[in-house]
Amino acid sequence: MDISQIENVSGLSKLRLLNLSGNRIARVENLRGLQSLTELNLRHNSISDVTDLQYLPRLQRLFLSANSISSLDALACLWDCRSLSELSVDGNPVALESCYRHTLLRCCSPHLQLLDMRRVTEEERRSASVSARKEDEKKKESHKLAAHKERRRLAIQNAAHQWEGLKQNEAQQWEGLKASSLEIPAQNGSKEDVSSDNSPAHSPAQTNGSAQETSPDEPRRLSPLTLSAGGLRSASRPNSPRDSRFQDVQSLSMSERHLAELEGDTLRLFGPGALETLERCWGVQTASSVTTVSFRYIHFDSIIPTFLRIRLKFPNLTHLMFTETSISHLPQLAALAQIRRLDQITVRPEGNPVVRLTLWKSFLIYRLQHLNLQKINGTEVTMNDITASELMFGALGHVAATETPRCRMLLLLEESRKRQLQFLLDGRGRRTGQSPEELKDNGKHAGDGLSRALFNYPSRVSDGPEEEGDVSQRSAMVHQYLRGLVHRASSHSVKGETLQKIWPSLFAELVRDCVLEMRDTQAFRQTCLQRITHSK
Repeated sequence: MDISQIENVSGLSKLRLLNLSGNRIARVENLRGLQSLTELNLRHNSISDVTDLQYLPRLQRLFLSANSISSLDALACLWDCRSLSELSVDGNPVALESCYRHTLLRCCSPHLQLLDMRRVTEEERRSASVSARKEDEKKKESHKLAAHKERRRLAIQNAAHQWEGLKQNEAQQWEGLKASSLEIPAQNGSKEDVSSDNSPAHSPAQTNGSAQETSPDEPRRLSPLTLSAGGLRSASRPNSPRDSRFQDVQSLSMSERHLAELEGDTLRLFGPGALETLERCWGVQTASSVTTVSFRYIHFDSIIPTFLRIRLKFPNLTHLMFTETSISHLPQLAALAQIRRLDQITVRPEGNPVVRLTLWKSFLIYRLQHLNLQKINGTEVTMNDITASELMFGALGHVAATETPRCRMLLLLEESRKRQLQFLLDGRGRRTGQSPEELKDNGKHAGDGLSRALFNYPSRVSDGPEEEGDVSQRSAMVHQYLRGLVHRASSHSVKGETLQKIWPSLFAELVRDCVLEMRDTQAFRQTCLQRITHSK
């Protein structure tokens, strides 16, 4: 009768050899107490799991050939058999694995001399040792990569939460200013509502954007994170060659609330603190490789002062991306004119209310004509788009350039534009020997450039809460004034439409009154003479 289970042998403390080959045993177990056992033969069974062998202190020879062991984990108890000198596991599915022999030599007793009836050479041991070190390095690298991924995810998530908090505070301040401004009677005597959608500090696109979509598996509760910002040269190689997503990612700076990383030719900045990365010393090769800069969870007014630095630091920059940056009105887009070379601009709808405006692309094309933009939000810029932008804003720019006082223009324009304006006003072109035709052409092109330059945006970042409050208050006053203008214009329009409707009947009454009044010519003359006499 075949044996299917090992049992009732724990009391054989002096047993030295146990042969149970050729049975139907499925699991090696119940071997505790065999303190003197040196050889165990379990060939030709149905064994799939091996246990309790670590409790055999004198076991030297173990034969498990021709069984059903399919994984190395089933042999884990052998790692603690330090006296084992001969082992046979051939004829099992696990023996077909490529790393099978190296793994056993690495994990089993250093005294192992025979493995599957083959002598273990010193070269094999050294190879197994090298393989073990590589495996340990891979595990450490894998743990390091997992930790970096988690820190990166938390940094982005915390930057998003900080951004949401700032937006909520701005929305509350704006609501308070709006309420106070509505208490001031408008010029039309009514209190019209100001929609918060038109506020530069708040919009639904900011509150329901992708700020909470940083990772699908984000935890509800943030764990504390402490990590010193890494230097530009400290992460010069990818974290793991096995991870395709992070293969080319270099972590430039990371903290609890910001992240700066370089992936291929794209520099990604999350949170206001990431802007400090632009202040550091960059290698020429690294800076030249950057062609795209992406901003997220950073207020656009905080980004504007860095444009000049970005232009100088990254000579091959061709693409700027903005997500959750509070671009809310067209003049902000004019600040992009500081970038002298740019092919693409991407302004995502998440957190950028300006995208909801119909004319934002036309304004961008008109104001940044000197950049010769190729794409906006991934869409090609065609000649029709350029022509439409000229028709839309060209006349407005011409009026601004011709009607704006000289002193005001000098305040609005940059230094280069100021010199250009001074050149035109002083007529220096005549003193340089230029012909009238050349002077006329130069003046035309310069005037066109000045008209575009007048669409400027002051790049001044608020330094304190009081200044921010002043800016918000001025914005509320501007909205109040514009409401008054709109109301008066609407009133004039209504009056004009009413006059057009009643004018036929009114004209008929006027003609009738004149005819009745002049019907008696003598009486009419007498009445006119009396009026002239009384008027004197």
